[in-house]
Amino acid sequence: MMAVLRSLLFALIFYPGTLLFVLAIMAATPFGDAPVRRLVHGWALFHYWLVRKILAIRFEWDGEIPPGPFLIAAKHEAMVEAVDTLRFARLPVVVMKRELSEMPLWGRAARQYGVIGVDRDAGAKALREMMGQARAAAAQGRPVIIFPEGTRVPTGTAPPLRPGFAGLYRALGLPVVPVALDSGRVWPRGFVKKSGVIRFKVGEPIPAGLKREDIERRVHAAINALN
Repeated sequence: MMAVLRSLLFALIFYPGTLLFVLAIMAATPFGDAPVRRLVHGWALFHYWLVRKILAIRFEWDGEIPPGPFLIAAKHEAMVEAVDTLRFARLPVVVMKRELSEMPLWGRAARQYGVIGVDRDAGAKALREMMGQARAAAAQGRPVIIFPEGTRVPTGTAPPLRPGFAGLYRALGLPVVPVALDSGRVWPRGFVKKSGVIRFKVGEPIPAGLKREDIERRVHAAINALN
């Protein structure tokens, strides 16, 4: 019952609060990137505070993500890390499903900050667009975050990496920082979240220029290190 009440209170605060942040971002858009970025980071901190104080979920990190332009490859088990990626690194650009980046209001705010929306069913054209946007982000010194398994997966599962990851790795020519996590234990699909600890494990950077089978094998093992 406590988990249900916490989850309800979280939803009643987070979603209306998110709408207010989105409206503020829309109002700030004519004034340039700096106020937009501050508001987006403020939204991520607002989410983090609610996760800590309302849901009673703590984060434990083993390792740190280094500064600079990297391709950050993270496990994806819950919404919580999709938001918290904005705290992973400085000004990250996140690769996400295109339908999320095209949501009314929120999608516009996300695009203004810098996300890469990918239509996984659109084939080679979508991959070319993703790579072009990712190159532009890396040229600005911004890290690019991707969930290489493609979507949220249940805790303990390790599906193969999606083809787009190896293409993006080759196109950017950047080292990869792998991040394993186990958020699905406390944040399963559905409404109710459980109190507890989400562990994050940052692997050693993997150099650029490896063959496809090598980079996929090493990243797959690293992001599933907590399975």
